[in-house]
Amino acid sequence: MPGDRWWDSTLFRGSAAFYERGRLPYAPGFAPALAAALGLDGRGRLLDVGCGPGTVLLAMAPYVAEAVGVDPDTDMLAEARRGAERRGVANARWVAARAEDLPAGLGGFRAAVFAQSFHWTDRDRVAAAVFGMLEPGGAFVVVSDLKDGSGESVAPPEPPSPAHPAPPGAEIRALVRRYLGPVRRAGRGTLPEGTPGREDLVLARAGFEPATRHVVPGGQVVERTADSVVAWVFSRSSAAPHLFGDRLAEFERDLRALLRQASPGGRFTECLPSTEIRIWRTPAAGAAPPPAPGDRPARP
Repeated sequence: MPGDRWWDSTLFRGSAAFYERGRLPYAPGFAPALAAALGLDGRGRLLDVGCGPGTVLLAMAPYVAEAVGVDPDTDMLAEARRGAERRGVANARWVAARAEDLPAGLGGFRAAVFAQSFHWTDRDRVAAAVFGMLEPGGAFVVVSDLKDGSGESVAPPEPPSPAHPAPPGAEIRALVRRYLGPVRRAGRGTLPEGTPGREDLVLARAGFEPATRHVVPGGQVVERTADSVVAWVFSRSSAAPHLFGDRLAEFERDLRALLRQASPGGRFTECLPSTEIRIWRTPAAGAAPPPAPGDRPARP
């Protein structure tokens, strides 16, 4: 869900249908761990900003009275609605909007979750808007793969004695570059390498208290088919199907040939990454309001 610098309506065009088949899940136990960290008890409301096809929202819906998912991509929301129907989730609501449109008349929430989506937004603007939507002591939650001290994702461990090879990530990225060029494509434009960090500074400016951090261990071995790896590639904004234009079928043919070369049986093995949860809270009821920007404590 990009901010004004990044957003255009084609960013994930054609990718929504590939998410469920292609993206690795969060670490097992992620949903109950997040519910426990937030103290969810079946009451209150949860907001998922940049919800995509509902991956996190549908897992968290049993822990709240209402879960609201916001995303600007209507194809993603259509996938989310279908997922809710399949899983019998009746307390989910889906809203087509950008993060920068908040509060969008959505009311108040106990928690707002950004699952690998906050970095796409105009972060200062969105953090300030969400601060005003949360109840006292409410939680601003950022969910991602585990990061190291420099903000880089920690690579999952190699599977012990894997039955099948890992997907050939470097070769897949090289193939995408061969078709789309050396700079990562995104919608009608391009994106810089890396993602912005220092959410702590952004959220402190908005008035949130310092974060708490929780890690849900990964490392579980999963097997993938060639079809799921192809779906993973097409689920990414940098390789969304529309970017290939009339060469889409040619690219997929070359991608599948690459995967057959890496694993003639069409099977791959990976370890799930650990999941990192960071939670910033608004001040509790009765707490002094945060100082306005530029304010300085009075000298004694």
